[in-house]
Amino acid sequence: METSWTPLLPEGEGPKYLALARALREAIRAAVLPEGTQLPTVRDLAWRLSVTPGTVSRAYQIATQEGLLEATVGRGTFVAARAPRLGPTQPLFLERDPGVAQGRVDLRSPQLPDVGQGEAIADALRRMAGAVGPDWLDYTSQTAEAPLRAAVCDWLADRVIGPLDADQVMLTHGGQNGIGLVLSICLRGDRPVVLTEDLSYPGFRYAARLARAEVVGVEMDDEGMRPDALEAACRRHGPQVLCLTPDTQNPTTARMGATRRAQIVAIARRFDLQVIEDECYSPWTAADAALRALAPERVWYVGSLSKSISAALRFGYVVCPTGMGETGRLTAQHGFFALSRAVTALCLDLFQSGAANDIRAGVQRELGERLQLAVNRLGAFDLAWQAGMPFAWLRLPQGWRASTFTRMAEDEGVLVRSADQYAMVHGRAPNAVRLAMVGNIPRQQLEAGLASLARLLPRPPSDMAV
Repeated sequence: METSWTPLLPEGEGPKYLALARALREAIRAAVLPEGTQLPTVRDLAWRLSVTPGTVSRAYQIATQEGLLEATVGRGTFVAARAPRLGPTQPLFLERDPGVAQGRVDLRSPQLPDVGQGEAIADALRRMAGAVGPDWLDYTSQTAEAPLRAAVCDWLADRVIGPLDADQVMLTHGGQNGIGLVLSICLRGDRPVVLTEDLSYPGFRYAARLARAEVVGVEMDDEGMRPDALEAACRRHGPQVLCLTPDTQNPTTARMGATRRAQIVAIARRFDLQVIEDECYSPWTAADAALRALAPERVWYVGSLSKSISAALRFGYVVCPTGMGETGRLTAQHGFFALSRAVTALCLDLFQSGAANDIRAGVQRELGERLQLAVNRLGAFDLAWQAGMPFAWLRLPQGWRASTFTRMAEDEGVLVRSADQYAMVHGRAPNAVRLAMVGNIPRQQLEAGLASLARLLPRPPSDMAV
């Protein structure tokens, strides 16, 4: 059954989205909103309450994460069953619905350009077909994986990441799986605490929740995580693990300088933190030493081929701290025995044939040129970016809210991601959006979408004609 529920929100008692989340909580517990009740749409309730759609969206998100609501694509948002729901309550990544994006420029998630991946993978599969033998009937062993782990070391040879050999590498089903495995190794106790940037890749938070951990956001500045905020969080929460992206922070593109990296490592040592360093978006020309090079005894360096070769391969790796390689590989073995023989053979062929290096160079070149289109078109605004990266961070001019801009950009045929989607549940999000540089549409279409944003930005709603 649908409801016309419209709560009365108190004035002057903190952010509206938190007040609305409290109202939802109280109404559900008092059975004012019974199990199965369909809530108003985000836009409908926002109009009734005279608040932004982003306010309602964040309140619904909080209630969903608490298990009070459940959202069904195509049907709406409903009061959840009273019995606690087991497992995750929302998808990790954005499902690409061709019907939603048809005729629009979808800048919500990076898409790799086609620089010959299909042909390279087909060639590798043909070579693999001639090598299939009886050994393909058994489980993959750590010994059989050793050549691929060595190839990963060669792949990382131009990175400054500290001591590296094949025995320190753990192979995973992509970067997200690597993060989850590291958390399963490092976390202990009933309710451990994980720290991450207060605007961060949602996958960190989801992986931590699966490990029954509490996630605490740490304030950032233009270089990423602030050392003083990190130290304060350590003293207050007693965390066990720190997750961060020092090279290209997602979504803000912030990059830590050498001094900041040394400060972060010193705090990690002082409070005995294990550190997950996500390098999936790092520029391949990164010159600064990775955190693992500064603290090889405690940093887990996570990467994958998803952002450089193909997300469909689901291949990732973790360079473990010194002396922890066997622990990492045994954890992976206990989790899923080993990667599929087809995946390991295919990735090894791509590495050894040189195809992986060629594809990576082609992807970076094409995405770099597309990023330059965005800089040329939007550079007069507050745009943060890094050469070679497939996304940019746009701080909106005064008068805009991220939720309003996102909605109006969609009306103009351009889909972008609001900062709200990267914020902690109880955190604050700036009025900014992330723009992904997609490689799967013609450049002319991308340019047209960027031009639409450039026309929209100087015209916040207060200045627009009624």
